[in-house]
Amino acid sequence: PGIPRHTNRLIKEKSPYLLQHAHNPVDWYPWGQEAFDKAKKENKLIFLSVGYSTCHWCHVMEEESFKNKEIGEILNKNFVCIKVDREERPDVDKVYMTFVQATSGGGGWPMSVWLTPDLKPFVGGTYFPPEDGIHRVGFRTVLLRIAEQWKENKDALLENSQKILEALLHRSEIRVRGQESPPPSKEVMATCFQQLSNSYDEDYGGFSESPKFPTPVNLNFLFTYWALHRTTPEGARTLQMALHTLKMMAHGGIHDHIGQGFHRYSTDQHWHVPHFEKMLYDQGQLAATYSRAFQISGDEFFADVAQDILLYVSRDLSDQVGGFYSAEDADSYPTAASGEKREGAFCVWAAEEIRTLLPDLVEGATEGTTLGDVFMYHYGVKETGNVSPMKDPHQELKGKNVLIVRCSPELTAAQFGLEPGRLGALLREGRRRLSAARAQRPRPHLDTKMLAAWNGLMISGFAQAGAALAEQEYVSRAAQAAAFLQRHLFDPTSGRLLRSCYRGEDNTVEQSAVPIQGFLEDYVFVIQALFDLYEASLEQSWLEWALQLQHMQDKLFWDPKGFAYFSSEAGDPSLLLRLKDDQDGAEPTANSVTVTNLLRAACYSGHMEWVEKAGQILAAFSERLQKIPITLPEMARATAVFHQTLKQVVICGDPQGADTREMLRCVHSVFSPNKV
Repeated sequence: PGIPRHTNRLIKEKSPYLLQHAHNPVDWYPWGQEAFDKAKKENKLIFLSVGYSTCHWCHVMEEESFKNKEIGEILNKNFVCIKVDREERPDVDKVYMTFVQATSGGGGWPMSVWLTPDLKPFVGGTYFPPEDGIHRVGFRTVLLRIAEQWKENKDALLENSQKILEALLHRSEIRVRGQESPPPSKEVMATCFQQLSNSYDEDYGGFSESPKFPTPVNLNFLFTYWALHRTTPEGARTLQMALHTLKMMAHGGIHDHIGQGFHRYSTDQHWHVPHFEKMLYDQGQLAATYSRAFQISGDEFFADVAQDILLYVSRDLSDQVGGFYSAEDADSYPTAASGEKREGAFCVWAAEEIRTLLPDLVEGATEGTTLGDVFMYHYGVKETGNVSPMKDPHQELKGKNVLIVRCSPELTAAQFGLEPGRLGALLREGRRRLSAARAQRPRPHLDTKMLAAWNGLMISGFAQAGAALAEQEYVSRAAQAAAFLQRHLFDPTSGRLLRSCYRGEDNTVEQSAVPIQGFLEDYVFVIQALFDLYEASLEQSWLEWALQLQHMQDKLFWDPKGFAYFSSEAGDPSLLLRLKDDQDGAEPTANSVTVTNLLRAACYSGHMEWVEKAGQILAAFSERLQKIPITLPEMARATAVFHQTLKQVVICGDPQGADTREMLRCVHSVFSPNKV
């Protein structure tokens, strides 16, 4: 690329997402006082655009609208334009997403919201095409209409935005009503099981038709339910649902069979054609979930998948200094000479390519069988491509194949007259060669910012896998990452966590000029990680740091009036609402995880006020837990931990002694969710 024509203020930012927009003709500002002051001084509306660096539709809207000179001029003339990376500022994202969901019935990214100069939202949406179409009004038209409204009907707009804000405040409040106590665990667990069971896909696993997300929170709930009802028919069903889902996901195209790790979600019912971005939070949670599946079933298949995820993260998402990067993009250049990126280009295959890479004749198979024949049969590769046009609206995958395990090893072996025992080595060799070929392709963009919360989830993944699979190197990797957090995302003088840091030049770790302070989820996921790491390593310093952070979390986020924790701390005048999340989605919500954290903390420290707080959180969410616990499976799981009380396992002996280690291995080999 030549010298960029335009450069805006985002060039000074550290976030990879903001830097992606630094050469748009739009005069972007980062979220902050400079932009707010300009809007007030010039009495202009604010256009707020929120996204993240691996978001496919964010790239599309940038290409179509934000790189368009005319649209840039309309934006610059009529609005103060602000760009936010939702992964850096989940608090800002949450406030305006609450508004967009309440007013339009849907949400997602890129999020486009128009605000008055005092930051109150009055109209919003997600992706807009640049020009008017049959079904959708175009971005240019929307901009001109809103600018016109502001000129003609300013007072009505301001009054309306005030009403909207009051309605949002009322709607989003989560608090204890009167003398509520925690809801009865048996009923909450039974309802949650029933709701998951009703939405379960018997054939392909998972809990929706399509799109299908991995949702580890559902699987962890099912494992805990099974542990409490092992001998009942419901218990047997929960285990079957969880293990079948994990098997189907691992066989599917959502699992990267060549490069390891999992893509973000599947666009179809069969886990076949994914959106190809890979997120750190999925890898961390899934590594832990597959490790639990191995503990419970003893089936090496699940241990292999956990190790596959951790190999991917160690190789592709790890910073030299010990932290973990956030994500890898879905879009990349098909070849070094390509002019435009395509979704999935790094991961998909034409049948011809595979034939060329795997031409060898297979000894002992039916006459004329090549390695390519065996590989293509097993992984569902078709000459014309195996992606249905319905799942490929932009025709980016035409003629290409997303690998998906279509047959059992026995069936593939029988198809070619092979000994079943030989198939594994043949497929391994095929994967190795495809991996080497793929390494020649241009890689997708890597989001190298490092977030405390997601690093916490990944530390838990390494620590739990290390304990369950008896792999000491995983526990050491978790400890290395925890030491990284302590060095780069913690301020020892204030005792507070920071949200993010960034990979700089020469692989140094950089911080923004004004560091972003940690949010509730940063504390909660890091505390959980430190408890998991302590239990895997029995290094007492991690336990001490966890308890120290728990006290700080109480101080910054606890709501003494309505109970439970706010997502962000008080005192930021630019945040209109202090919210409490109420949904366990791709990541569990912080209040859900913190219930278990508080109970573990109380068990270790004897500080019983934490048990009381755990009960108060469950009371604050009581109505939702009793009616629709399927939206809070992690918190539903925690009700059982709260009502059952935790078992304490104490091991006495020389930490280095063989008998002590044997005893620890025995404890770690059993899935027992309610213990410290």
